Amino acid sequence: MNYKDYYAILGVPKNAPEKDIKSAYRKLARKWHPDANLNNTKEAEDRFKDISEAYEVLGDSEKRRKYDVLGSDWQQASAQAEQQRRYRTSQNEPFDFGGFSNAGGAGSGFSDFFDMFFSGGGGARRTANANVGARRGQDLETTIELTLRDAYDGGKKSVSLQVEDACARCRGTGTENGRLCTVCHGTGRVLQNKKFDITIPRGIGDGQRIRLSGQGGTGTAGGASGDLFLVVKIAEDPTYKRKGSDLYVDLPVSLYDLVLGAEVKVPTMAGQVTMSIPEGTQNNRLMRLAGKGMPNVKGAAAGDEYVRLIGQLPQSLTDKERKLFKELSGLRNGKK
Repeated sequence: MNYKDYYAILGVPKNAPEKDIKSAYRKLARKWHPDANLNNTKEAEDRFKDISEAYEVLGDSEKRRKYDVLGSDWQQASAQAEQQRRYRTSQNEPFDFGGFSNAGGAGSGFSDFFDMFFSGGGGARRTANANVGARRGQDLETTIELTLRDAYDGGKKSVSLQVEDACARCRGTGTENGRLCTVCHGTGRVLQNKKFDITIPRGIGDGQRIRLSGQGGTGTAGGASGDLFLVVKIAEDPTYKRKGSDLYVDLPVSLYDLVLGAEVKVPTMAGQVTMSIPEGTQNNRLMRLAGKGMPNVKGAAAGDEYVRLIGQLPQSLTDKERKLFKELSGLRNGKK
């Protein structure tokens, strides 16, 4: 029986916090999931089993403590545990050595090292924890893409999302009858599509979150479900650029509008408005429409809209137009 370095398998230091262990496990589980490695099934299955086994131990505070206690004495502990196991088995009794128990039943599907020290008693980690009492489901997080119009208008919206939830077959334990679940392959989690009715706060921004209470992971032993957090991603808009609560838009105008001044129509999220261009306005000037930007998600005043005036030079001049421009140039240069 070989020693299993669970920290090395997950690629984390021995003092890694629980969240780092969970993050490393999820990343490696996705990478080595057999369904994602159809051209390398055998290696993927072996790696996936090692990753799941490491998380079964390091992801449980009690098992992790026992694992750390073993340290360099694991061989001595193994020899003594094996001696007791053989004796108890001959007496048809379960055994418990130094807090490491084994009921002598079917193996876990993991390594001999795991079965020797961690598979007995309550079985896999999640099963043992579930028996303690009701546990709240895990909070889940996924991304939702919205248009700028969605964010401006807010309100009700139905969306279909792929979320990770507890495996229904093994009830999130990752095992069935002491073996890895054939549906989730030991992760205890599966991806599934769900439809949600959500309320979008007006003015919500990129990276902000919408919380759906009780729509997260399923609780165990009657525990409440966790929450689902939707991280908002605002799709690029063809007309507007957004900076905080302010909007920016380019407005093509004629050279004559800039030189002589004009009343022009400007698009806003609330519809077209009329804006006055002063006489002699420079090209690329930014003009401000107060309160025509995005609503403030916290209820404060709305942002502003900034209109960049893009002068359009006339093309394909007629002979008469060319003559008039030359006369105007002469006037401006003091030649006439």
